Amino acid sequence: MIEDPTLYVMNRVVSVLEELRVQVVKYNLYEQRNNITVLSNTLKEADGIILAVNVEWLGIGGYMHEFLDSCWLYGNKEKIRTMYMMPIVVATTYGERDAENMLVKAWELMGGLSAESIGVFVENQAEFETSMPYRAIIEKKAEAFYRIMNQKGRILPSSNYVVKKSIPVTLPLDLTPQESEQLSKYVSDDARVQKQKKDIEELAELFKGMLGSEGGAEERYEFEKNFKENFKPQGKDFHALYSVYFTDVEKTLIIEISGESLRCYYGEKNEDEVDMAAKTTREVMNKIVNGRTTFQGAFMSGELTCKGNFKTLRNFDNFFTFNILS
Repeated sequence: MIEDPTLYVMNRVVSVLEELRVQVVKYNLYEQRNNITVLSNTLKEADGIILAVNVEWLGIGGYMHEFLDSCWLYGNKEKIRTMYMMPIVVATTYGERDAENMLVKAWELMGGLSAESIGVFVENQAEFETSMPYRAIIEKKAEAFYRIMNQKGRILPSSNYVVKKSIPVTLPLDLTPQESEQLSKYVSDDARVQKQKKDIEELAELFKGMLGSEGGAEERYEFEKNFKENFKPQGKDFHALYSVYFTDVEKTLIIEISGESLRCYYGEKNEDEVDMAAKTTREVMNKIVNGRTTFQGAFMSGELTCKGNFKTLRNFDNFFTFNILS
């Protein structure tokens, strides 16, 4: 932020590393706040990481906490074990040592390597940034960090490495950049997350009910008879091709209407070949053919999804009139 002395320290370190021909990529967490969950995926090609925070009151701040959480939950632990971390903590109040220790402890508990660190209290920003001795110290720290990364230097053992052996290792998520972008949007949308949880619970209940029931040929092909018996032609000039994919049995019902004739069979059709492509479950289709709901009613309630010509969707219930079964 403006007048943040952390920026000065970080820029000096980056300048030294770039002079040593190190490729440096900088992420401002407050700008990446909607992508923090998947930001750990950017560490795959890195040899080292610098975690820079400013302490204005107490601790390292929420964005850095979120980033460390994402590394623990989604980061590649095998990669982190070979990565050197340099903490930069600048305080304008009390607490730079505590924040520095917190970053080191968090990184080591994930199996990472802690190297040089910069922890400093700044009382007068102008005096600090114009001091040549302070600048020399910062640059020496940056050179030492480069040296240990370049030479893959050994780190003295720490009790944190012993503790992390008893902590279960979380498996990383191998995501593409597109999937990472979508995930970062979805996890920041609480309403979407809650809906996804509800959908997963409903699917779990559905599949529990399917366990132990294989369903033979008679069960799979019963809908052909239902549609043929309840077909009501609407004229010689109407032609339509419907496909209904049953997600629970992975079968597609093809319904071809050509004037007064009807063909109904199980097969495969691409979505661009049909006038309307629907997806639902066998349970929902049973409700339709038993007269407990209509095709359009299932669509409006969300039990059935459709793509294609929606005028054709509205005509479906005119062609098939199902009586309510008691």
